[in-house]
Amino acid sequence: MKTALTIAGSDSCGGAGIQADIKTMTMNGVYAMSAITALTAQNTTGVFGIMEVTPDFLKKQLNAVISDIFPDAVKTGMVSSSSLIKTIAQTIKTYSLKNLVVDPVMVATSGSKLISEDAIQTLKTELLPLATLITPNIPEAECLLENSGLPSSEAAKNLKITSEKLMEDAAKKIYEMFGCAVLVKGGHNVNDASDFLYGKDSQGKMISKWFKGRRIENPNTHGTGCTLSSAIAANLAKGETLEVAVEKAKEYISGALEAMLNLGKGSGPLMHNYKIVK
Repeated sequence: MKTALTIAGSDSCGGAGIQADIKTMTMNGVYAMSAITALTAQNTTGVFGIMEVTPDFLKKQLNAVISDIFPDAVKTGMVSSSSLIKTIAQTIKTYSLKNLVVDPVMVATSGSKLISEDAIQTLKTELLPLATLITPNIPEAECLLENSGLPSSEAAKNLKITSEKLMEDAAKKIYEMFGCAVLVKGGHNVNDASDFLYGKDSQGKMISKWFKGRRIENPNTHGTGCTLSSAIAANLAKGETLEVAVEKAKEYISGALEAMLNLGKGSGPLMHNYKIVK
């Protein structure tokens, strides 16, 4: 059986983070492993506390897992400090890990940044250049383009992604900056389900493709970003091309949304196990 490792924070209500990643990887046919970057006290209405692990303990988790069951793909999620990002990047290089999918969790739905400026810079310099694919939503893509060295007028234009054309421009610029493929997700500001993929696959073939998702009227979207990136990682672990991995992940998340699970008092989770629940 193929294997996948998620490196992310825990979500105590089970809808996002490590819990969503493990459910998603399992439902997409791989054996899931985890290294936890932080514990959270949260539910569908909000986050009430975060306790980050130390870099040393994260390193021990990663070494314990990888030295015993080597992952065919790796997904990273919430990593909020420079020291943890550096630990992850060093581990990836030490073990020559492949099929790295980075979900750059940087901006909350409210628009507030979730990690410090120095951590964002470390993410840009240490982790993103190692990635096979990064999966920013529109606010995160805008954040990645900040201080990109563009002329001020062009930078200002690119920091406001308000159309599909600007999504394409952003993906191309991010690819140029970091050398990894980019899936810009259109759920914020532009539309609900269409994402744009740009970059090279493992064979060196350039991909420039829109994935037009089905519009699903479901207010319960807690953990969609975690779920999508984990499904992509799982399919890469099974040997799918990048393009096929994204396509299958989109199909999976559409099914999980269409199942219309309704739990909690806020934005509820997806039904990750919709394929086996009658």
